[in-house]
Amino acid sequence: MIDIPVKRLNELKKKFAGLKIAVIGDMMLDCYFWGDVKRISPEAPVPVVEVGNEFYRFGGAANVALNILKLGCVPVPIGVIGRDNYGSIFSSLIEETGISNSGLFVDESRPTTAKTRVIADNQHVVRIDKESKEYLLKEVQAKLYNFIEEKSDDFDGIILQDYNKGVLTPTLIEKVISLANKKKILITVDPKFNNFFNYKNVSVFKPNRKEAEDVLGMKIKTDEDITEAGKKLLDKLNAKNVLLTLGEGGIAVFEKGKPEKRMPTKARKAADVSGAGDTVISTLTAALAAGANILEASYLANYAGGLVCEEVGIVPIEVDKLFDAVLREKQ
Repeated sequence: MIDIPVKRLNELKKKFAGLKIAVIGDMMLDCYFWGDVKRISPEAPVPVVEVGNEFYRFGGAANVALNILKLGCVPVPIGVIGRDNYGSIFSSLIEETGISNSGLFVDESRPTTAKTRVIADNQHVVRIDKESKEYLLKEVQAKLYNFIEEKSDDFDGIILQDYNKGVLTPTLIEKVISLANKKKILITVDPKFNNFFNYKNVSVFKPNRKEAEDVLGMKIKTDEDITEAGKKLLDKLNAKNVLLTLGEGGIAVFEKGKPEKRMPTKARKAADVSGAGDTVISTLTAALAAGANILEASYLANYAGGLVCEEVGIVPIEVDKLFDAVLREKQ
């Protein structure tokens, strides 16, 4: 079990403040339409939803940037939006939160990635996805990389947040990791299936159980399976650390040349797991950038993930709530 002394926790919390962390990846907009169903459409046998409320939230890499902000750090989201209505809404949300938009580029060739959920009588009726999964055009990739290279000296950490929507191309991944290692910048990865083994030589690689199962072609059920999967990933990716998230099973931490560590989940009651992965990668990266070692950072990330699972909906964890909860447990 990891035990972080109170003095050390307070030191780390102070160091979170003002850390500048780049979040590179697929920016998304989550759209919600809430209403009631009182009749069936005369046009087709489908319910007619009378919308009473609609709202918009950050999704994908943008939600990671919001998590970074709530942890007291300074996020720099880097990605693309389209020149469309969803792009305008996304830009308005960025302005409202005070997050920098300097790394966000308009790509005329693709739509803003948007996921629209229609909810009637508290029942999720349908989800409508508007997106392109094609890789970014080379000239757009170049714009993103030039921005990253130009601003890299300001970054205390970089998160590569991949949802396989085309922003993180093999070329961009390789160039950003190479730049980070050359400049000794912390770089963490939350992967998806397509580019999984392109993320070599990073500081921390954080897949979940299903992602690891899919790419390794194995079921991860027993303790032995977890150990085998973690060691394979460390070896194949040449990562300094692998953090394998296991849902209700907590997390497993693999560090080069050191024994594997397990941490049980901190969720006392799992109300909603949405956004937990975003919270884990955000907290992990912020803690490492603040000077925590991998076990301290994993402990805090695991705790933050547990707290967010206790909330309904995608709710970032504020830095005070996280550290207060950890400190309370020590009393």
